[in-house]
Amino acid sequence: MLNDSIKNNGKSSLVTYMNQTIYRAQYWVDINGDNESFWEHEWDKHGTCMTTIRPTCLPSGSPTGLDAAYYFQRAVDTFQSLPTYQYLSAAGITPSSSATYTYTTLANAIKASTGYTPALDCTSGALNQISYYFNLKGSLIDGTLVPINAPSSGSCPTSGIKYPPKSGGTATTTTTSAASTGTAAPSKSTITVTTSSGTVGCLLSYGTWSVQTCATLTATTSGSGFTLTSSKGKCAISSSGLSCSSSVTTATVFTVTSSGGSLLLTYSGSTAFTADSVPSGSTQVTLYSGSARAQDVTLVLHAV
Repeated sequence: MLNDSIKNNGKSSLVTYMNQTIYRAQYWVDINGDNESFWEHEWDKHGTCMTTIRPTCLPSGSPTGLDAAYYFQRAVDTFQSLPTYQYLSAAGITPSSSATYTYTTLANAIKASTGYTPALDCTSGALNQISYYFNLKGSLIDGTLVPINAPSSGSCPTSGIKYPPKSGGTATTTTTSAASTGTAAPSKSTITVTTSSGTVGCLLSYGTWSVQTCATLTATTSGSGFTLTSSKGKCAISSSGLSCSSSVTTATVFTVTSSGGSLLLTYSGSTAFTADSVPSGSTQVTLYSGSARAQDVTLVLHAV
């Protein structure tokens, strides 16, 4: 099975990411629930066209399925590098059940962030797909994707384009207001990380962001808020970012903001956290308070 082939090539965390359907996060799942067949279709139709990852181009003795593992890893890495929701929201465009936009407005909002024009496809007048185009310089494994303007505009009309919330969801924005009074944190929780594209991984025991197994953190009441502790020690935010370790002597006091049914970790009255990049595989990324870095996120508590 394709799923097993990817895992057997050291990409178990990649398969976990692609399979995610929790907390409204859906990254590469089939609309009928058969992810395996969907991925096989994508591989047969698109992945096998990549000549630089053909088995004959790989080192002698490479394990079966390594070509597919390379293809899906590059696809996911590219997806994570294109936070489309963030591109649109930076231009004041967020999901709405009533607003409509022109093609030019949407395309220019994305071009303002990427420098290139995408293709926009619609279904029944609603934005359904955004396609980015690249020329590949070198191998798919480690070559460079050189962005280009889309060769065609896509199927969206010139005006009246709807950008509705996801089914079952509502349009949301990062809040910076003070935490709701009386909202308590779970005594024990995992903390997932939400980007503009959805949920991506969670906090590990050192307080770092990863797509590996989530840590369980313990909340202890402190004044009007609470502190967090993991198996590594107390958790604190400093100029070096969020960390949990035995070397932390004074834990940071957090609060909780209730938003859309979710409990958002709040620091100094703000739910805004930020990072330099989005993790993949076994990498771990440091989180900081505020929104001064490349990737803005919110942290969501889930009782365990």
